[in-house]
Amino acid sequence: TVPVYVDSPLSTKATGVYEDHSECFDREAMSVILEGDAPFQFGGLNYITHVQDSKELNNSRGPAVIISASGMCEGGRILHHLRNNITNPRSIILIVGYQAENTLGRRLVERVSPVRIFGDKYDVEARVHTINALSAHADSRGLIDYFTAMGPKVEKAFVVHGEEEQSKALAAGLTELGAADVQIPSPGQSFEV
Repeated sequence: TVPVYVDSPLSTKATGVYEDHSECFDREAMSVILEGDAPFQFGGLNYITHVQDSKELNNSRGPAVIISASGMCEGGRILHHLRNNITNPRSIILIVGYQAENTLGRRLVERVSPVRIFGDKYDVEARVHTINALSAHADSRGLIDYFTAMGPKVEKAFVVHGEEEQSKALAAGLTELGAADVQIPSPGQSFEV
């Protein structure tokens, strides 16, 4: 069994919340649990909460899966794991979800090499793969659906999260649906609402 380490105190706590609220699971998840599987506790799964245990992962030998969370690979424990594995061609860095422009996560997705971690340059020799389907951010369709459910009485809407091209498309979609005033604010711009 290949050990799986969840090296994120926040992820560990969030997993505990999911475990405690099975009433929110869909039918498929409930059927898995009723069949006797424990999706949050399986053989080889280890939750890491202490810093020293996280550091010890960098000394382990053999295959392992390390799940470490950080927005865009910009902070936290993931930086240590990247620093210690990015030059190893036998390592795989799996990026799940959207990575914003000008972030380490985006540079990895775009296969930029070398990259800077903690101010030092590292050649990216590890294989980098992405799974965009696991992003926690609502996509444009989800936001349009949400807006539609609110009804056509929205006077002002602000598109504040996203790259320029996608933000313009979303703003146009909101205008088409009847928003009276849709703004894409520039950094430092202010509005009275």
